[in-house]
Amino acid sequence: MRGRRLAAARKRQHGLHILTFEQLAARLAGGLTCSVDDETLRQAVQATLPTLALGELDSLKALPGMVAAAVDTISKVWHAGIDLQARAASHPRLASIATLETAVLTALPPTMTRPADLVAAALVRLEHAPTLIGPVEVVGLTELAPCWRPLLLGLATRVPVRWIAGPRSVPAWLEGCAIQIDRTEMQAPEIITVSASTAYHEAIDALRWARTLLASGRAQPADIAIAAVTPADYDDYFLALRHDANFGLHFVHGVHITACREGQAAGALADILLRGLSQIRMRRLSTLLRTYPGPFQELPDGWTRLLPTDAPLASREAWTRLLERLTAASWIDGIDHGPALREIVNLLWQGTAAAAPVGERLLRGRVLAIWNSVLRAGPATSLDLTLAALRQDDGLDACVSLAWMPASALAASPRRFVRLLGLNSSRWPRAISEDRLLSDHIIPTTELDPLPVSAADRRDFETILATTDCQVILSRARRDSDGRLLGRSSLLQGRPPERYLRRNAVSEHAFSETDRLTARPDEFSTCAQSIAATLCWRNWMRTEITAHDGLLRDHHPAIEAALGRLHSASSLRLLLRNPLGFVWQYVLGWRTPRSGEDPLVLDPLGFGDLVHGALDRALRVLEGNGGCATATAEQIARAVDEALRELASDWESERSVPPALIWRRTLEESRALCERALSFQAQWHAGTRSYSEVPFGGSTPKSLAALPWDATLPVEIPGTGFRIGGYIDRLDIAGDARHVRVRDYKSGRTPSPDIVFDGGKELQRCLYAFAAKAMLGEEVEVTSSLLYLRDETDLPLDDPELRLREISHYLEAARANLLSGGALLGIDTGSRFDALAFALPANAGATYRRRKEPAATERLGDAARIWEAR
Repeated sequence: MRGRRLAAARKRQHGLHILTFEQLAARLAGGLTCSVDDETLRQAVQATLPTLALGELDSLKALPGMVAAAVDTISKVWHAGIDLQARAASHPRLASIATLETAVLTALPPTMTRPADLVAAALVRLEHAPTLIGPVEVVGLTELAPCWRPLLLGLATRVPVRWIAGPRSVPAWLEGCAIQIDRTEMQAPEIITVSASTAYHEAIDALRWARTLLASGRAQPADIAIAAVTPADYDDYFLALRHDANFGLHFVHGVHITACREGQAAGALADILLRGLSQIRMRRLSTLLRTYPGPFQELPDGWTRLLPTDAPLASREAWTRLLERLTAASWIDGIDHGPALREIVNLLWQGTAAAAPVGERLLRGRVLAIWNSVLRAGPATSLDLTLAALRQDDGLDACVSLAWMPASALAASPRRFVRLLGLNSSRWPRAISEDRLLSDHIIPTTELDPLPVSAADRRDFETILATTDCQVILSRARRDSDGRLLGRSSLLQGRPPERYLRRNAVSEHAFSETDRLTARPDEFSTCAQSIAATLCWRNWMRTEITAHDGLLRDHHPAIEAALGRLHSASSLRLLLRNPLGFVWQYVLGWRTPRSGEDPLVLDPLGFGDLVHGALDRALRVLEGNGGCATATAEQIARAVDEALRELASDWESERSVPPALIWRRTLEESRALCERALSFQAQWHAGTRSYSEVPFGGSTPKSLAALPWDATLPVEIPGTGFRIGGYIDRLDIAGDARHVRVRDYKSGRTPSPDIVFDGGKELQRCLYAFAAKAMLGEEVEVTSSLLYLRDETDLPLDDPELRLREISHYLEAARANLLSGGALLGIDTGSRFDALAFALPANAGATYRRRKEPAATERLGDAARIWEAR
């Protein structure tokens, strides 16, 4: 219709009306009468369906898809000209549909009527046709629904009516009537048959073909069409490729509503109402709604920084606890926005039952219009499915753009150059399917749908071939996205031999810059990006150490800053065993990406945090009730139970936890380990005081409990330049303050009992013993040990002062190496415990590391000796 209007305007055909047949009937019927459009019919069905008694269809009313099925069935019945009321007594299903039809007609606006009623009103005013309408030309149709045929035949008795068929087939019911049929010879375009590797390859080659036509000057954009019988199979491909191609590709059937920001905002709200509120979903919704007036715009920019990083916030209680902790000082602008955020949270927790009021409160403008359309199109319980099915106009003009369209649309509006996709068996033509509510045994399919989908697909194919002027490319995919072989469509029988398109073949004409550079490797090799990538890849393949393996200039300021930071046992272990990982984490600030999903089980690090947190709380309880040294087994059990109960509540609101059954089992395991730790038999001195999670070297205390020293004082390892800080798991100070025991709890597997540094893995005993001595004085006798809780094995450190001198030498070598530019791979690089292994070349442990390890070890020199230390 757009093309016809443009052509009429260019020819200055003033007074020419270009209408659909429904619009023609409404004009003749007079007044404001019009036919029922799909959206209004959908609204009427949705409004009447829940409260209507439909007999055998009652059990289906609330199911997702029922509204769409009912709209489809009623539309078919109306267009087939079937009188449901007259046939209601012949079958219970017809009686149910007739009842629904009656209710729908009552709910429609007064000006809207069924097609049959509109035709009846138009036939009454048929005598006014010469004045109101004048001569009629039917253009671009190969069939007309039975409900409209009486009006067309009646018009032919009053005004000249021409059915301009061109080369198309003419319906049999037109033969012998007063309607003039204008036929022309079929076009004889060039027909080429091709096969691509996949549907995605089909889409790529279609755009290459279109770009070739445009660049050669053979065609204008409006002369080119790409079509498929089911365009939804290719929509995502073309939507992505047209941005890369940088030319207008008009989606005649519209694009998915979620392809725009407004649709994504509606989808984010639907996700929360269907699956519950979580931190990730809240962040997404807030980001998408920040630009629209409403509650989210009232919150300050960057308000999501208040949300704990590790907390899933997947329960109402978690959000309540978070909101209770927030004060005006917590917010960036110093204003308390807690009530506004609380209102948003309370709205979102109402779920799909309150989808309409939640949308009215949170959404504005086009987002709200989309939301209301979704609610009209289906039940709130299937918001995501309904949203995925909605489409919108892409804003491009079909008259000046390449067109991507359904084959049925192309059959009605031919273009000079056409490419047909998806000519595979079972896909074009499609198989005949019965109506979802009126099966063939109730009303024959040939009566309900006079032109079934299979016949329509065949007719559209023949029509496209007959009306295309210059060229038709028939394309099919050889395999689907899963690699399964696909057969040829029966429509390709007797066509020219198939041309085999290789997926990696060099294109004759690229459709985008990316495609062009891929087809021209010589040109691509001169690009800065290609030069850098090629050099990096070649350096990775060499056995020598290069800049792409971590060689830096001497005394790089970023390296000096990282070495001068406050260190922990973990950061020093990373420096000793993986210098490259140290640079990535503490110089570049890289972190392991966090998953938004709750874990099935806690990882070892998370389980260790849980045990340490419970021990900290339990020990504080015991020290407040007489001390851990004199506590009975019953007192320890009660303290652990209380600590785990509080800790579990905090974890469930602030961190990701496993499913309930596994979480309970994890807590039971933690309880057993905590009781072992606090009951472990050790020599106690009189008046011993115990402390847990004791900060030192400037680390912030984790609780308000009393400390044995000033935690703000610095602690520096002599001769190394490293300042250290951290938390000592357990510190016992005898009553005479001359004997101190430092203990680090381990929840993992027990190693060999004779380890000292374990290749640099074990630094806590040495560093924590030195920190305790530095904070309490040189005259204090310090013993340090690792307590492995699973088998209650205590591994004390022999001669802490000697071990400190040894570790100092290793740290000095590591510092000197890094300052000289040796940020190279170490013994832990690429191991299964390397959190940043994803940044290494693929399969680094089996290839890259083996290739580079000898040269890297040689370059590290003394810095690598720690790996062999016992």
